[in-house]
Amino acid sequence: MRTMEITAGTVRARARLNDSRTAEAIWNALPIRGQIHRWGDEIYFAIPLALPPEDPQEEVAAGDLAYWPPGQAICLFWGPTPASRGNEIRPASPVNVFGTIVGEAACFAAAPEGSAIELTRGATAPATEAG
Repeated sequence: MRTMEITAGTVRARARLNDSRTAEAIWNALPIRGQIHRWGDEIYFAIPLALPPEDPQEEVAAGDLAYWPPGQAICLFWGPTPASRGNEIRPASPVNVFGTIVGEAACFAAAPEGSAIELTRGATAPATEAG
């Protein structure tokens, strides 16, 4: 399993990547640095990758990491956005979910607009078989 370290201002967290082509492309591009933009309970930042839609999702879960194809950006969600209805978590348009924050994603609420964000490689654990 691949993990990624995320540092946003004074906030640090770990994320687990899934087995998607999007996750593979982002893993291969690490480290990635950007500048945080806020949109409700979401932070996003542009990255230098143009990736196609892959199983695009109109709703996501708290803690999901996603790639937003129209904006060529990584998004991190922890709660409702301006596009949400009720308590759902809805991106501006469908996204490719490629990982999940380990622990409480709401910690990113403390990362201010305009602050730096960096994604770096964490540990790569060998695959294990259920026994």
